[in-house]
Amino acid sequence: MDLRKLKTLIDLVAESDIAELEVTEGESKVRIVKSSAGAAGQVVMMQPQALPQAASAPVAPAAIAAPAPAAPAEPQGHVVKSPMVGTFYRASAPGSPAFVEVGSTVKEGDTLCIIEAMKLLNEIDADASGVIKEILVENGQPVEFGQPLFIIG
Repeated sequence: MDLRKLKTLIDLVAESDIAELEVTEGESKVRIVKSSAGAAGQVVMMQPQALPQAASAPVAPAAIAAPAPAAPAEPQGHVVKSPMVGTFYRASAPGSPAFVEVGSTVKEGDTLCIIEAMKLLNEIDADASGVIKEILVENGQPVEFGQPLFIIG
């Protein structure tokens, strides 16, 4: 996780009534606990071993209104999955052009979308090079951790 994001999260906890904050980004998990003195006191970085045991499986069916679209065979290619829970945005601002469209050629590291989580805008980058075969999420739709977002072929 980027140190600037980590500092922003620590400041957020310190300046709010939040006692504890846990954020998962990619394979990193950060837990910030405010000490009783009122400042953010403890930052714990966790490895991804705890992630598969999370209650994401029971939560996902309730969050997805129609599981039928996931039933067709998955297209060939690399699947880019959401590294966090949040709201999916295809562009940097309303009215701006989307970062990518179906058929766009992307290189590893190119921005594909933004996921807003807790008022923070997180750019999601391509982790493989290729052509965008499919965009699996609608603009403004909530996404879950590990939910497929794009197919890169």
